[in-house]
Amino acid sequence: MTALPPPSPSTGAVGWDRNDQAQPVQRNAPQFAPPPPPHATLPIPVAIGAIAVLTASLIASKLLLDALVGLEWPVAVYVALLTAVGYGPSIAWCIYASRRWGSGHLARDAGLTPKWSDLGWAPVIWLSTLGVQAAVIAIITAIDIPISSNTDGVTELQADRTYVVAIVIAAVIAAPLVEEIVFRGVVMRALLSKMAVAPTLAIQGVLFGLAHVDPVRGVGNVGLVIVLTAVGCSFGAAAYWLRRIGPTVLAHAIYNGVVLTVILSGLADRLQS
Repeated sequence: MTALPPPSPSTGAVGWDRNDQAQPVQRNAPQFAPPPPPHATLPIPVAIGAIAVLTASLIASKLLLDALVGLEWPVAVYVALLTAVGYGPSIAWCIYASRRWGSGHLARDAGLTPKWSDLGWAPVIWLSTLGVQAAVIAIITAIDIPISSNTDGVTELQADRTYVVAIVIAAVIAAPLVEEIVFRGVVMRALLSKMAVAPTLAIQGVLFGLAHVDPVRGVGNVGLVIVLTAVGCSFGAAAYWLRRIGPTVLAHAIYNGVVLTVILSGLADRLQS
């Protein structure tokens, strides 16, 4: 009788064998992809410092504007100066925090690792955020919560071309980059080191909304904060799911850019009339 060769280990039945140490090991078990690594985190002092620095710099920029507004400088100069004072210290803090508590590379610690796929994800995130925003506005309007816009006064200065260029640079480039690094990068990753996902997303969203408070708007800040909190939560959920902030930086830029386009083109006034 001809002896048949033994079955190949790769095609044999699943079972149990023993290794050289007589320990049971599974034979021919199905191979699964390894689980994804845990989300990157930063120490909680990084978030505390980021919020403190951003709050102080925004207050300082407001006080600086009140002090310099009587000098009648070109509007573009005011925009550039306020952008530097309002956002510069936050970037400086994030760089320091990355060197003190992180890897020393801010882009890596904040999740700012661009990929070509970000160009596809950004419009999806933007459209999703618009849906969230529309739903929240409908709710707060239905229950008569006062709401104001943080773009008041833009149309009054649209004839000044230098102002238009300055506000586009500030709102479409500087603000999305800095705010995403601070809120969805540094703050969210620090909160994740101490909290579950849901409260982390909620808190960073609320902080994002509060960062846009302007005492001049009075009670209108209430609705504005609620709406922008929802926007911040939407961006935060996307950044958490994708594990990076490149897509949310682009989505944030699209969000601000579309708003400015609608206002500066006069489309907003035509829609209201």
